[in-house]
Amino acid sequence: MQNRRVVITGIGAVTPVGLDMPATWDALINGRSGVGPITRFDSSILPVHVGCEVKNFDPTVAVDPKELRRTDLFEQYALAAAQEALRTSGLTITPELAEETGVVIGSSIGGLQSLLQQYDILREQGPRRLNPFCIPMVMSNGASGMVAIALGAKGPSYSPTSACATSNDALGQASELIRRGAAKVVFGGGSDATVSVIGIAGFDRLGALSHDNELPSRSPRPFDKNRLGVVIGEGSCVMVLEDLEFALSRGASILAELVGYGQTTDAFHVIAPAEGGAGAARAIKLALRQAELPPESVNYINAHGTATPLNDIAETQAIKTAFGDGAYRIPISSTKSMTGHMMGATGALEAAACIYAIQHGIVPPTINLTEPDPQCDLDYVPGEARRVKVDVAMNNSFGFGGHNAVVVFKRFDG
Repeated sequence: MQNRRVVITGIGAVTPVGLDMPATWDALINGRSGVGPITRFDSSILPVHVGCEVKNFDPTVAVDPKELRRTDLFEQYALAAAQEALRTSGLTITPELAEETGVVIGSSIGGLQSLLQQYDILREQGPRRLNPFCIPMVMSNGASGMVAIALGAKGPSYSPTSACATSNDALGQASELIRRGAAKVVFGGGSDATVSVIGIAGFDRLGALSHDNELPSRSPRPFDKNRLGVVIGEGSCVMVLEDLEFALSRGASILAELVGYGQTTDAFHVIAPAEGGAGAARAIKLALRQAELPPESVNYINAHGTATPLNDIAETQAIKTAFGDGAYRIPISSTKSMTGHMMGATGALEAAACIYAIQHGIVPPTINLTEPDPQCDLDYVPGEARRVKVDVAMNNSFGFGGHNAVVVFKRFDG
């Protein structure tokens, strides 16, 4: 069976810089930071007091008020993003289409906040006081399951988990379902709500977090000589992926075509990237191979760009390995400089930024990049967005455990 072509027809997002995709994009191209003081819990016991929280989110836009106690925040984010994606796609999920509509929404850790809350209840009040929906709120596949129920999607449904590469893998796996004919439509993406005391404390013990509490919007600083580390973010991004022939048959507006997906594992270290970014470079090459595109066709890369010392250098080396001298001509940016690290949701949002760059001919900046690291000497679009004609865009996501996932999008040209 010939592989089917996969296109994107709708995108929804809930992020630290916007409660939908248009607002998020406006913030990204204007360099607005989502970093601020943590308000969700008392951070006084921690050395880190800043994060990238989603602000002013009303879960009732996506969840019946009676169901709020039965859903975790990461599930609520995913429901809101999926419903926006459905609206913007113009898709109607009929009873006939339902059985060919899948959901692949990943999470790096599931309902972390609910797990903490329910453990406190168990310890202080006993097992009979636990929320009966404790397990559905905690399980990593909760967002995928809840979205499938809300949309009536009865096709393939599951939740990949590959740390920070999760939602790039979700998009790639969603595209593979369509390519092999297992679904006509798949809602793909990721969701996480990791701004919590254990999330902040745990990452800080790894030495991964920025401690710039006085001027929080100055961090994170990807690729900068003075970078201090990650700022924890949260949110969700969900896309509608469709079989091209089906999308054309219903007159859908096509945003971009997903043409390549590369997936590798470093098998090197649970936290540190492989030396020279070798695994990441292989993922880039595999994605281009599936896309049947030469390296010189890539006009923009959304970098993983976490602002950690090892990752930024390894990613720079990986891009140089994959693109050779051509690496220096490609505009590259890290939108994590504004959204923070949204964990399992970050790849999908950054993939959406690639699609919007194709649509609008502008690439977001890497803010806070004022003194480039000499070892990170590529064009990281410092400070301000740039007008660029983008026909092919690539998104990099690399996660703890050595997971590497790269997706490639192309302007749809019929």
